[in-house]
Amino acid sequence: QARLVESGGGSVQAGGSLRLSCGVSASSDIYITSCMGWFRQAPDKEREGVAIIGDDGSTIYADSVKGRFVISKDNADKTLYLHMNNLKPEDTATYYCAATGPEVCPLTLETRRWFGRAWGQGTQVTVFS
Repeated sequence: QARLVESGGGSVQAGGSLRLSCGVSASSDIYITSCMGWFRQAPDKEREGVAIIGDDGSTIYADSVKGRFVISKDNADKTLYLHMNNLKPEDTATYYCAATGPEVCPLTLETRRWFGRAWGQGTQVTVFS
């Protein structure tokens, strides 16, 4: 299995930027080289997919973040990133990273398709106007 640890969350004014990181600790490199994604959950809402990066480097973004967020990863540093620009109050949520590891990559933002994969504990992002 793998251990994923998110960091970089905080409070920021609308229009500002944050960079989230997800460090991967595992006995195998398969987790960092596999399909990975960022998800978020706001209070009283279901967890939703934000961005995915495939094992081939292809990316998928939710419509709500297209043009503002960029997902990337550094396999050598075993870290997944989410660069968030022009943040809005509606981006306020707990952000989670996930990795498919040896499992098949769902290639979808549908959160239920990622159940059973490796997940982090989350980092809080608060955007105030």
